[in-house]
Amino acid sequence: MAVATLSALQAGKQMKKKNSTMKMKSDVEELMPRLLPVESRGEKEDGGDYSLNEPPRNPQEYLRHVQREASLCPDVVVAQIDPKKLKKNQSVNVSLTGCRAAPQGFSPSLRWQQLQVSSFSEVRQSVTKHRQHWRAQFLDDNVVMPKPDDEEGWKRFCLGESVYLDASPSEGDAVSPGLDYVKMGFPPFLSIVSKLSQSTVSAVLEYLINWFQERDFVPQLGRWLYALLACLEKPLLPEAHSLIRQLARRCSTVRANLENRDDERLSALNLMICIVARYFEQNDLADKE
Repeated sequence: MAVATLSALQAGKQMKKKNSTMKMKSDVEELMPRLLPVESRGEKEDGGDYSLNEPPRNPQEYLRHVQREASLCPDVVVAQIDPKKLKKNQSVNVSLTGCRAAPQGFSPSLRWQQLQVSSFSEVRQSVTKHRQHWRAQFLDDNVVMPKPDDEEGWKRFCLGESVYLDASPSEGDAVSPGLDYVKMGFPPFLSIVSKLSQSTVSAVLEYLINWFQERDFVPQLGRWLYALLACLEKPLLPEAHSLIRQLARRCSTVRANLENRDDERLSALNLMICIVARYFEQNDLADKE
């Protein structure tokens, strides 16, 4: 009696499962009605008349091929993803390491950082407000902006040939110091930076940070980094997020090697770290009092 009851329960479950599957297929058919009529044919005729391995001979057979292939597809498909392959092929690596601690007496106060963030925010608002006006201004004939993908050209343009080529000033330059922007580097005038698209801003920022990774901090670099950060729109893209963190860490490394608090580079380095950490909310990189 117990065996019979168990068999009846199993049969009931199988029938319920079958009915559920039929209902699911019915629901799918209701959601996706047939757009083209397909003549119904018996299984015997299906097997003897045409094969799925052969190309269809007419539109009717093509529709039947599609119908047959669709019936063989599972209702649910789960992708098998290998996390190791994704990690290997990712294009952006965001480092979570923080900045190097400043030597005693080299880090700025919290009040100073707050004032710099407020000033930087006003600069960004002014750039945004007057961008259209300055974008419409014509550049002087001697200002030839490099193409967006010309990394070496942008380094020369922003830093000047003297810094880019690591050349000391000649005697002629000392006698008649003129505004030779080719040698000194073009300042980041609003008429120049306002013409840069966001992709170009990110590209030039990357070029200069890459240059800074193996060289010392110079005034021309500081001016351009400040201007580009002022033009960088929020929310940040992953590439920009990684770049500015890289910049702050490099600034902290250079600062850690300074020997004197009167070094003219200290204030600029603190400013770069402050903007990245406080304005762009990379709080783990911020200087603590």
